[in-house]
Amino acid sequence: MTHTFLLYTLTCLALVAAPGPDNLLAIARGLSQGKRAAAMSALASGCAIFVHVTAASLGLTALLQASATAFLLVKLAGGCYLIYLGWQAIRHRTLVRFSRIDPLPLWQVFRSSFLSGSLNPKVGIFIMAFVPQFISTGQGSVAGQMLLLGGWFALLTTLGFGLMGISASHLARWIAARPRLIAGLNISAGLAFIAAGLSVGFAKAAKA
Repeated sequence: MTHTFLLYTLTCLALVAAPGPDNLLAIARGLSQGKRAAAMSALASGCAIFVHVTAASLGLTALLQASATAFLLVKLAGGCYLIYLGWQAIRHRTLVRFSRIDPLPLWQVFRSSFLSGSLNPKVGIFIMAFVPQFISTGQGSVAGQMLLLGGWFALLTTLGFGLMGISASHLARWIAARPRLIAGLNISAGLAFIAAGLSVGFAKAAKA
C-alpha cells in the first residue's frame, strides 16, 4: 500500500509539473500580481481538480461518457473559455502585464483559474481513467478511496502550481524591464490557451 501511494504521488507530481494552461495561469499571475495572486490561482486550480474528482466519485463523469450531448455541451463551454483567455492574452496583453492599471481582484483571479480547470472535461475523463488505477477493492469504499486519492492530487496541484507562481513572481522586476519579452510571453501564452481550447473542442469521450 505504501509503495502504491508513493508511486501515485510521484506520478501526480510529474503531472503537476507538465506544462499546461492551468499552471501557466498561476505563473502568469505570479509574474503580474505577485505571490498572493499566484497562490489564489493555484488554490482555484486545486479546487477545480477536486470538483472533477467529486464528479467522478458520484458517477457524473461516467454520465458525460455515456451522453454525447452532455459531453458536447461541456467540452464546447470549456474549449470556448480557454480560447477566450488566449484571445484576450494576445489582443490585450492582459495575462502578463506590469502597467499601473489596477490589479485584477483576487476573486477574479480565482474565478478565472477555477473556470479554466472545472470547464475542461478532459480533466474529468483523465481523472476517471487515472485515479482508479491506484484503488484497491480490498481497502474499503471505492468512492472513498477515489475522494482520498483525488483530494491528494488536488492538494499537490495547489502546492505545485503555487510554488511555480510564487517562484515566477521573483522574476517580475527583471521581466518588467523587457517589453518585448512581455509581449512574447502574452502571445505564447495566448497561443497555448487557444491550442488547449481547440484540443478540448475536438476531444472525444473515453469509451466505457
